[in-house]
Amino acid sequence: MRKPFGCLGLVLLALTGAMAPSSSVFADPVAKAVAAKAPAASLALAPHAMVAAANPLAVEAGLAVLKRGGSAVDAAVAVQAMLGLVEPQSSGLGGGAFMAFYDGKTHAVTAYNGRETAPAGASPDMFMRTDANGVSKPIGFFEAVVSGRATGVPGAVAMLSLAQSQHGKLAWKDLFGDAERLASDGFIVSPRLAGMINSAAPQAKSPDATAYFTKADGMRYQAGDVLKNPAYAATVRRIATEGASALYQGPLAEAIVARVHQGDLPGSLTLADFKAYRPKVTSALCRPYRVYRVCVPPVPAGGTAVLQGLGILEGTDIAAHANDAQGWYLFTQASRLMYADRDRYLGDPDFVSVPVDGLLDHDYLAQRRALIGDTAGPAPDYGQPKGAPKLGPDATHEPGGTTHFVIVDADGNAVSMTTTVESIFGSGRMVNGFFLNNQLTDFSFAPTNKDGTAAANAVGAGKRPRSSMSPTIVLDQKGQFYAAVGSPGGSSILAYDLKALVGVLDWKMPMQQAVALPNLVSRGEVYSAETQFLTPDVIADLAKKGVALKAAGLGEASGLHGIIKHKGGYEGGADPRREGVARGY
Repeated sequence: MRKPFGCLGLVLLALTGAMAPSSSVFADPVAKAVAAKAPAASLALAPHAMVAAANPLAVEAGLAVLKRGGSAVDAAVAVQAMLGLVEPQSSGLGGGAFMAFYDGKTHAVTAYNGRETAPAGASPDMFMRTDANGVSKPIGFFEAVVSGRATGVPGAVAMLSLAQSQHGKLAWKDLFGDAERLASDGFIVSPRLAGMINSAAPQAKSPDATAYFTKADGMRYQAGDVLKNPAYAATVRRIATEGASALYQGPLAEAIVARVHQGDLPGSLTLADFKAYRPKVTSALCRPYRVYRVCVPPVPAGGTAVLQGLGILEGTDIAAHANDAQGWYLFTQASRLMYADRDRYLGDPDFVSVPVDGLLDHDYLAQRRALIGDTAGPAPDYGQPKGAPKLGPDATHEPGGTTHFVIVDADGNAVSMTTTVESIFGSGRMVNGFFLNNQLTDFSFAPTNKDGTAAANAVGAGKRPRSSMSPTIVLDQKGQFYAAVGSPGGSSILAYDLKALVGVLDWKMPMQQAVALPNLVSRGEVYSAETQFLTPDVIADLAKKGVALKAAGLGEASGLHGIIKHKGGYEGGADPRREGVARGY
């Protein structure tokens, strides 16, 4: 049985152990032994600009754009184009995204919504099936994932095009060169990609993925092999030349529509659905936290829940309990309250009433905080914020095939972007060198609950599925950029982002240390944790408080990336659980 994280686990221990205070919750002797050899990379400042992303090739593509005078959004286009090639299990041209953008001149934070939409032909019961007894039940999750029915209109490219038209400095056509070149010449398969290629995931075994990931000798690609994707090179060349519209009309759109109509459970996507797609741009949703102001994209993104988690914690003394059992206890209890409300109320505000103001109301947060006792009790129920509609919870399943990156340019503009194709390799279906998303399986399969109430996240024509993606930008006391952070991880994104923000804002950690903190995801009755990175004393003390940790192993492999601004420049952090780096100049 492979040990959790393998060599990445040693890196995690090194990075965290090297900077943890004497009250460190990390298991010692291995951490200390490796830490002695670990460079304090997080303390090296980049004076001008920085990129932190899940693959070094994507980081280098972004830096190359910045060094040519490009903006943070220009670099985001290049990073996404490269990630779609070298990390196709997580994001790509066929997926969607949310972005928070900080303008270095105006200090405004803008939210861009590139979430996929359900086709006009989608119906609330499209993931239901009637059995021989006439009982309607949800179909199997992985049966749905690999079907054509799982794919919504992709939004990441359209969203980036809109943002780049407003905040770009270079020509759109000049942002795809590195991705096109590596797709043609070939890139070295990373260990993480190789693991996904050779995994048991049904998408990895799909006909399209099998054809792409199988070498001439009949063997699948392994780490260190060179993989070429000429079809992807042609696709990014077309998008570079013709603009984002090349994905929404003509041969590319036609190929996507044709592919989702094939096989069992065909989708209903049409060219009209592609033509009708529009990304959204709004002011970010911002709330104060201590001396800071934290900004996220509004619903259907997940940032509302993160802000609620912070709001609950603000009235506690978690800042005085860096890395100890009491600090983690408060974190777990705030997380449970956050998830209880999120699962009940969040959805697409164009289709359901989401009580955002009520969830973030100061008095309501105080009510929720008052439920945290000295010891953990039963799972908390959802609350009743002002404006709460009569909606029921749902059992939406959110796999973690997603990625996050952050960028700051020489003008002080910043991008925090979470981007996804949903599950590993999306639906497993490919078109012209890229995978299609399975984002519609982010909806609740059952349109109603056992009590007859409607699910806030039920399927709807033209509707965007609820997301946990929470790209975050933090402003300082002067309203200027202080930090950016975000993570992949399905529904666990909310806990991952909350952990990193507590680490940076409350525990005053360098970004690298904050993203490498142990992950604890507390939802309902389950406390899922990276127990291998916690000391026995902390685990025992939490148990005394009623928090019985369930070992998560690889189940909590986040992919946090972040940047903090200091007087002398920028300090970045890359989650050691993945393959990312933070580099600048």
